[in-house]
Amino acid sequence: MPGLVLQVGRGDVRDDATDQAAAMRVGFTASRKVGNAVARNRVRRRLRAAAEEILPVHAKPGRDYVIIGRAATLRRPFHALLGDLENALKRVGAYRNRPKPDDGAGGREAAES
Repeated sequence: MPGLVLQVGRGDVRDDATDQAAAMRVGFTASRKVGNAVARNRVRRRLRAAAEEILPVHAKPGRDYVIIGRAATLRRPFHALLGDLENALKRVGAYRNRPKPDDGAGGREAAES
């Protein structure tokens, strides 16, 4: 993807964590090609913010994710960065659809009354 590189590996969960969020590990990196230390830290902060929005909803649990920043990560609009992460998850086969909200029949009955 233009804004990032995603690597996924099978997670090695050693504890008996039943919580899906605990079974998912995420790492962030940016090489010196991205820029100086300030630029690399900014790239990692942007990637961390994108991961906090996308991974809990769309990433399959029980896997290890490494998100690598690129030089374009700094200039890329944030909504495009979110799209890059979603597309990268789809490409590597680690994407899961968001569960549909369960409104139940109660909402329809209240609207008809």
